[in-house]
Amino acid sequence: MNSSDITAEFEKLKFKNFITEGKPAVVKDTYDTAVEYYKDFDSIRGTRSNSIALLGQPGSGKTHLLTAISNKLIKSKNIAVQYFPYVEGFNDLKDDFDKLEEKLNRMKEVEVLFIDDLFKPVYTNTKEGRIKKPRATDWQVEQTYSVINYRYLNHKPVLISSELDIEELVDIDEALGTRIYEMCADYCVIIKGDRMQLNHRLAGLRNG
Repeated sequence: MNSSDITAEFEKLKFKNFITEGKPAVVKDTYDTAVEYYKDFDSIRGTRSNSIALLGQPGSGKTHLLTAISNKLIKSKNIAVQYFPYVEGFNDLKDDFDKLEEKLNRMKEVEVLFIDDLFKPVYTNTKEGRIKKPRATDWQVEQTYSVINYRYLNHKPVLISSELDIEELVDIDEALGTRIYEMCADYCVIIKGDRMQLNHRLAGLRNG
C-alpha cells in the first residue's frame, strides 16, 4: 500500500461504501462490472482482456470503484498496484526528467497500473455549445502509448478512468485507443446521461 501512491483518503474507498441506491441503472451496472472484474481477476490477469475501463460522466464514481478494486487487490491478494493520476502524474514527470525513465519503467512493470482521469479534458463554452478538449500533448500521448503498449504486449492489467469514451480515445491516437479497448473490452462501461442524476458530488444541490 505504501508504494502504491494511494492516499489514506483513497484507502477508505470500498465497494461497501459506494452508493447505488436512487441512482440510474448505469451506475449499478458500473458497480456490478467493477465487482465482477475483481472476482474474475485471478482467471483473466494473464489474458489479453485483463483490464477495466470506466468512462464518461465526471463524479459518477469511476475513481471510487477502481480504487476499491485496487485496495482489494493490495490487501486481499497482495498484488502491487501503482496509482497514476493523469494530470498531476504528468506534471511530476515533466518536473523531474532525471527520474523519468525510472518512473515510466515502474508504470510498465508494476503488476497492476491504475491510470485515473486519462487525458482529462478542459471544457470551454462557445457559440456552438460546450466544447471538450482532451489534455493530450504529443509528448503525453507518446509516453502513455509507450506504457500501454508495453503492458498490452506483456498482458499486464490496467485500470482506467476517463471522461472520454472509446471513440474519443481512438481520435486522440488510434493505436493507443484500440489497444485500450482490446484490453478492456470485457469490462468497459460508458457512463452517459443526466449529470444531475449521475454526479454524486451534486447530490446536495439536487436535494436542496
